[in-house]
Amino acid sequence: MKEKVVLGIFFLSGWHTFSTCLPRQYHYVAEPKNWTEAQSYCREKYTDLATIDNMEEMNQLNTVLSSDHCETAWIGLRDVIDWRWSFSDASYPEGGADYRNWERISSSQPDNHMGRQFCVSIGYDGGWWDDNCTLNHPFICYKGMTDPKFLLVNDRMNWSSAQRYCRENYIDLASVRNQTENEEIQKWISKGWAWIGLYREPQSRWSDGSNSSFTYWEDAPYRGLSNEMCAAANEKSSFKWFASSCDNSYPFVCYSFLVQMKKQVFKLKMKPEDSSVDLNDPAVKANILQKLQDRLKDKGVTGVVLKWREQPDGKVFHKEGKSPEKKGKRWQEKSDL
Repeated sequence: MKEKVVLGIFFLSGWHTFSTCLPRQYHYVAEPKNWTEAQSYCREKYTDLATIDNMEEMNQLNTVLSSDHCETAWIGLRDVIDWRWSFSDASYPEGGADYRNWERISSSQPDNHMGRQFCVSIGYDGGWWDDNCTLNHPFICYKGMTDPKFLLVNDRMNWSSAQRYCRENYIDLASVRNQTENEEIQKWISKGWAWIGLYREPQSRWSDGSNSSFTYWEDAPYRGLSNEMCAAANEKSSFKWFASSCDNSYPFVCYSFLVQMKKQVFKLKMKPEDSSVDLNDPAVKANILQKLQDRLKDKGVTGVVLKWREQPDGKVFHKEGKSPEKKGKRWQEKSDL
């Protein structure tokens, strides 16, 4: 697996961190690229794909896009969509619960309305909706391999409270593995909606590792079942954001800081678990860089942008004894801006 890479030696001493409130300058690039290609371009030419911290910066971005008559442009936000069931065990495995029955007739679900819908309810017609987890609905508990396996609780609770109630009094919120079980649950619901055990964690992240919580989503950021979506600004909705397949090609917006940032270079030694992994593979390099950025974020380090530095031969990593400048080490230089 390309992701099987263990960090060997990584020293953070001497790192400089920068406040994310430093003024940004946005740069529109009219050449259509997919999100990953746009990210690479921005990191090479500027700092990164656009991060937006507040409405003032959003207005600045709007001005840039309007002046260039842009209809749609990538920004630096990516959203990983990983639906999970609250309950699974050997007799009721999560792996066997890939069944979905999203409502597609009256509404194209899931749509993550306002960017805040991470829990799932089932309607009286058997269709599923993603919904705001703080709303209060009745809910379906799983009782175990009994008859019936499911039970409707008419007390209205938010998703977390419903999960806790089911776990304390039965087994868990209902997992739905097939059409037969969906129809069995549907019989309990005469009107409205009821929570089931499907949910996803909010996993939106900015390309530069920023922890900005500002959002500017359209009413329905996305409609679709992709596992990963990327954010773009749309002129038709005053450049509010919508989520699109990261493989689509759009123009894009990069940013740089208006003040001169100090670069600092570090050497990094890597040891893959799998010796067949090519550390110079673009996908591997991107994966390592994201893990490093996540580690910094976990340690509370923000405002730092990581980039790989290529050696004269165009490579980043060199095996021990084959470095073009220093024998006996496998190392990588990178710089933060």
